[in-house]
Amino acid sequence: MLTYEQALEKLLAAAQPVEEVRRVPLLAASGRVLAIAQHSTVAVPPLDNSAMDGYALRSADVTAAGVCLPVSQRIPAGTVGVALQPGTAARIFTGAPIPVGADAVVMQERCEQGEGGVVVNQVPHSGENIRRAGEDISIGAEILAAGLKLRPQDIALAASAGLPELPVYRRLRVGMFFTGDELVQPGEPLPPGAIYNSNRYALRTLLEGMGCEVRDLGAVEDTLDATRDALRRAAAENDLVITSGGVSVGEEDHVKPAVEVEGELDMWKIAIKPGKPLAFGKVRKEGGHAWFLGLPGNPVAAFVTCLTMVRPFVLRLQGVAHVAPRVLNLPCASAWTKADGARLEFLRARINEAGAVDLYRNQGSAVVTSLCTSDGLVLNPPGNVIAAGDTVRFVSFAELLA
Repeated sequence: MLTYEQALEKLLAAAQPVEEVRRVPLLAASGRVLAIAQHSTVAVPPLDNSAMDGYALRSADVTAAGVCLPVSQRIPAGTVGVALQPGTAARIFTGAPIPVGADAVVMQERCEQGEGGVVVNQVPHSGENIRRAGEDISIGAEILAAGLKLRPQDIALAASAGLPELPVYRRLRVGMFFTGDELVQPGEPLPPGAIYNSNRYALRTLLEGMGCEVRDLGAVEDTLDATRDALRRAAAENDLVITSGGVSVGEEDHVKPAVEVEGELDMWKIAIKPGKPLAFGKVRKEGGHAWFLGLPGNPVAAFVTCLTMVRPFVLRLQGVAHVAPRVLNLPCASAWTKADGARLEFLRARINEAGAVDLYRNQGSAVVTSLCTSDGLVLNPPGNVIAAGDTVRFVSFAELLA
């Protein structure tokens, strides 16, 4: 079996970002992946400005508290005042440019109206309450790196630099289908021996959350011909084909032979639990190929392998530079004595009020409730027994779903 790290390395080595780049308005760019690094053509802020409402003055004019200065001008945000005359103050508001000659702003709470001007009840120091030009962003500075999956704060940064649109990779197109004659859609009667197809809803929403355009072919009849037809249809319009179920070697598992006929297959057994079987390869289509990933059919195994294997591959295909999730070292409040001697275990767990990790009691690969009551996954090395109080490596679902 390949280790998790070996399998992931093979996936990421094969992945190349889609080639098409599109310029989109800022309001449409959140969640997209930046294709070209962006630089600011302006300084932010463009001029020295006031950090608060108050009075702009020369610090040398106020050598003791209680000095009264005549107010020579009023400068609201969005206007530029005239040069400040020595021995005077300017009424100024947050964000307004500092007038030439002033070197400090005294907040209005430290001032009061006096006969003939404003009484300054604080001795200011030079630079007080002044935001310097370019202190946030200097002209020409790189503000957004290529390969960044854009967040709302990144959009705000681009807007502050005056960029109306951004160059992003087009969305990855993913075709998906599911094998298994036992699968029934929610809302339909459930015959004896049948199960509802939860994987369709989990994987589709996961992929859409990753920014993909998903074409859903639904459940496919458990025959070789039907599976081959579904592969051809899914590959024709998409960059990646994902299936769930049918990747083992049983008589009713048709995905493996179908991909071998329609393209190329690298069938892996990965030393992870849940989710040992994973198929990776290509499906031929006119003008090239679509990538192929076949996931296990058990719902927890499909969900976990989608987050730990499919997610980094999909993000890299979309042009994301850094695909590894942040892993935390946390104390474990539970004991785990059933360690698998050969496989890395992804143990479902929640973080309790003390900030420690509680392992879910039933780690079966069909227990969907465990995904809903857990906060993330503990990465437990092969053969590692956990005692209460031990430190474990934990990755949150929030990190994996971002």
